[in-house]
Amino acid sequence: MWELVKSGGWMMLPIILSSIAALGITAERLWTLRASRVAPPHLVGQVWRWRKDKQLNKEKLKELRADSPLGEILAAGLANSKHGREVMKESIEEAASRVVHELERYINALGTIAAMAPLLGLLGTVIGMIEIFSSFMGSDMSANPALMASGISKALVTTAAGLIVAIPALFFHRFLQRRLDELIVGMEQEAIKLVEVVQGEREVDFDEGKV
Repeated sequence: MWELVKSGGWMMLPIILSSIAALGITAERLWTLRASRVAPPHLVGQVWRWRKDKQLNKEKLKELRADSPLGEILAAGLANSKHGREVMKESIEEAASRVVHELERYINALGTIAAMAPLLGLLGTVIGMIEIFSSFMGSDMSANPALMASGISKALVTTAAGLIVAIPALFFHRFLQRRLDELIVGMEQEAIKLVEVVQGEREVDFDEGKV
């Protein structure tokens, strides 16, 4: 393996660094974008119970805000619920913009790595080919077919390495983007539920603990 890396030349360094960055981003985002962490189930029902039992004070709002991204959105709406439906919705939208921006962190960088890695590999191959043909300048290339084939093989190592990095990076970029979209839709639905129950437009089933 080390011999393959060495044969790729100095262009293998940015490809290896890209692979490390892609691996780190993927692991961190998979952990961060867990549904149970971002939007805990039945959170709106729990919040409504606090409100009904008159337990929804500043401490509860602080706890809710720190609990999860969805909790931060709901807390923003609850803090402004007494000002009416429109103000409450605007507060939720502002908080949601901040939360979504935070959840999108590094995903664009992963997409950039997926697009950049094969280009780095291609650049390494082109540089390698230039070096190979330069070494044959002034000599009879047909007399050294084995040497030329060996040089071309080494030059293609960077292209293979770039694709090895790019393919999983592209897969996880699409996967994480899809998961993020699903989480955003889920949080939007939960926020709408909260507005409706607080403003008296939706029934709450406390027996099942659901809204």
